[in-house]
Amino acid sequence: MIGLDTNVLVRYVVQDDDEQSLRATRLIESLDDERPGFVSLVVLVELHWVLRRAYGVTAADSAAVVRALLDSEEVGVAESDTVRRALSRVPDGEDLVDALIGALGEDAGCEYTVTFDLPASRLAGMRLVPTS
Repeated sequence: MIGLDTNVLVRYVVQDDDEQSLRATRLIESLDDERPGFVSLVVLVELHWVLRRAYGVTAADSAAVVRALLDSEEVGVAESDTVRRALSRVPDGEDLVDALIGALGEDAGCEYTVTFDLPASRLAGMRLVPTS
């Protein structure tokens, strides 16, 4: 198994640097059942953030990248069931990270996760911090 860092996935997805994109593509396309790739939750969240903020990718397109990683036989994603559950809560990819925070809290046995973020508080497993 080979761990994949965010910058490798970004180069593969965005194809914005000739040399690094070619190297990332060769590596990722060489992965198979005997030598799979691995994407940690930190990398997944960072990938979503970089695509959205640095490259202006829509939330839906970024979520499609995450879904493609989840569906890949050559790449394993940490906590894949939890990531799928989070994606199902935000099908358009908007607030994916917040949905993932709530789902991970549930997996850890939390009754709910508190936040000051009003949109996040509307997601399953999340609530606003009480005012009193």
